[in-house]
Amino acid sequence: MIITSANFMASATKPGNYPPPDLPEIAFAGRSNVGKSSLINSLLKRKKLVKTSSTPGRTQLLNFFCINEAMVFVDLPGYGYAKVSKQMRKEWGAMIETYVTTRPTLAGVVLILDLRRTPGVEERENLAWFNVNNIPVILVATKADKFSRTRQIAQQQGMAKALGLPLDMIHMFSAKTGMGRDDLWESILDVCGLEQVEQGENDHV
Repeated sequence: MIITSANFMASATKPGNYPPPDLPEIAFAGRSNVGKSSLINSLLKRKKLVKTSSTPGRTQLLNFFCINEAMVFVDLPGYGYAKVSKQMRKEWGAMIETYVTTRPTLAGVVLILDLRRTPGVEERENLAWFNVNNIPVILVATKADKFSRTRQIAQQQGMAKALGLPLDMIHMFSAKTGMGRDDLWESILDVCGLEQVEQGENDHV
């Protein structure tokens, strides 16, 4: 995928602060500290467009980024961080629910999992909730570089079993090595109804 531009648009907590709904949007969701920011930066071949932190729960807003003036990435707050107050978790949940259920240009959600851990109740509930709301979901297991190829497949099989899904529905990804980047881009563009731009000399940021 040729990335000709990737720019921050806005941060928002409610519909009145969202950018105009002009382009297809892909939202990125996942447990806190799952590698969401690193994944987005890797997809865009940018090091610091989306801020990464060793402190879970840092993302507290809906952050919008315009990509190639053709689509928008939306970084959602992470879930499952115990040290965040119950009130804040409730507010984040309401903020995400409002966005997902009311945004007409939301084309799909990239639901990010950690290949090192088996999906639990929250992951299953989130997947079911997106399905109930007819939102296409692209499942991605990050940090694949932590395992050998044999172990990657074993972990992927365990995830698929826990979620009750076919094995090929879970993309394996590594922000460190770039593994899975092209396949994930293909799925994102397909969900957005956009054509793939072939790799070439003009690929830059």
